[in-house]
Formats: sequence, C-alpha cells, structure tokens
Amino acid sequence: MTKPANSSGVTPTLQEYQRLQQFLFSQAGITLGPGKQAMLAGRLGKRLRALNLPSFSAYLQHLSRDTAERQLAVDLLTTNETYFFREPKHFAFLSEVAIPEFHSQQKVRIWSAACSSGEEPYSIAMVLAERRGQRPWEVLGSDISQSILQSARSGQYPLARAEKIPRPYLQRFCLKGIGAREGTLQIDAALRQRVQFQQINLITALGGGDDFDMIWLRNVLIYFDTETKVAVCQKLLQKLRPGGYFLVGHSESLQGMIGGLDMVQAAIYRKR
Repeated sequence: MTKPANSSGVTPTLQEYQRLQQFLFSQAGITLGPGKQAMLAGRLGKRLRALNLPSFSAYLQHLSRDTAERQLAVDLLTTNETYFFREPKHFAFLSEVAIPEFHSQQKVRIWSAACSSGEEPYSIAMVLAERRGQRPWEVLGSDISQSILQSARSGQYPLARAEKIPRPYLQRFCLKGIGAREGTLQIDAALRQRVQFQQINLITALGGGDDFDMIWLRNVLIYFDTETKVAVCQKLLQKLRPGGYFLVGHSESLQGMIGGLDMVQAAIYRKR
C-alpha cells in the first residue's frame, strides 16, 4: 500500500525502503538511516513519474537492468549541501600553517574528496592562489555524482552563495553575473582552469598518480557505518604522503578508529 507524498504520488513501503537502503549502500557505501522515506520519495519520486512507473518496486526492477538510471539514482540520493569557506578554521590552518610549511616544495597537491558542487575545492584554490601565486599547485575535486561535477566545472553559483567568501577573494576571483546571468556568481576562468574534477567512488579502488599533501574529507563520514568509515579512510590515507594532513568535518572524529594519525587540532590529523 502506498500513499500520496510527492510528484510521483507514492512513498516507498517499508520493504521498498529497505531495498533502496541496500541499493545505496551497495553503490556508494552510504547508510541511509530510518525515517528517511519522505526525503527519498522527494528525490526519486520524479523519476517514477518520468518513467511512468507505479511503485518503488517497479523502479527497483528498472534499476537492476539500467546502468545509467542507477548512476542517476545515486546522484539524486548523494548530492549534499555545501558552501564556500565552510568551517573557516580549516581554511585558516591551510593559509597560516600548511602552506608556509609547504614553502620549500616544488608543487603542492590537495584533494577535496566528495566535494559536491565544488565550493570547497574552489575555496581551497583561492587560498592557494593568494599564498603561493604562480608557484605550482594542484587541486582535485572528486565526487560520486557525475551531474554535480558538471555543475562544479561550470563554476557558476547563485549570488547568495557568495556570503562566506572573504571580500578580497570575492573581488579577485569572482565575477558578478549580468544580463541573463544576473543573480549569479562566476568563478574566474583562470582559477577554474587550475581545479580539476574527477568522478571517484570512495568505496572502490582509487587510481594511481602522485600522493597528496592534504586530503579534505569533510562532512562525509557521518553517512557511513563504522566499517565503511575505516575502509574509506584507509584507502584515502594510502594517497596521502607521510607528514601530510587529513581533514574531516568538525562533527566527525577518527580518534581510536584509524592508526598512523596524530591529531593536530580539531578535525585535522597528520599522517606519521
């Protein structure tokens, strides 16, 4: 039995919800807790309507045979809110501690994992551009959602998102939209070119390449169970050089969970 809830007209039954929980865990390692039926129905309901499917059971059958739809479902269920210069103490640490420490390095590499729509990697890039100038540096932003990465690459955001950007950075690295783009913010092209975006599923094997000096994995671990948290962190730490920094969200902690790390300050760890 279903009941009206959204544009599709249905909400998942308990059994359907449990199967969708299993689907999301298998695809992204994310544990969707109880009581999220309304959220799930709101995000996936339009797909039922677009595909003219009568129930979430029918949608689950469709997912089993349509790879593209599986990716779209993951995109819809894993896109999270973010904003520029979230948790300012981390950016102060980047500017005042980490970058001066990296001064003698020829190149600095920073990975913003699960970066969603790109505000975090662009914020990191603004600090690097100011503090290192034209000296070599790289920022990688990654996410499981291909569609949200396309949005991130465009570097275009509602102007309201500019509220947390420090004014000097706003003046130097951002353009205010005019005409058809009025009400929007555009990241300067020169800065966009220095930020690379890549689709990466954190629960699968990571690719090769050089190690990173910092990895930011903030406000993501809260969606994983303990076993998945440990597995994800251990995989990412393989890509962090000894002495490099690993950042998580202020509501997250790795104490007693991951070996080989020393806490530097709240939510900032250093690899031994």
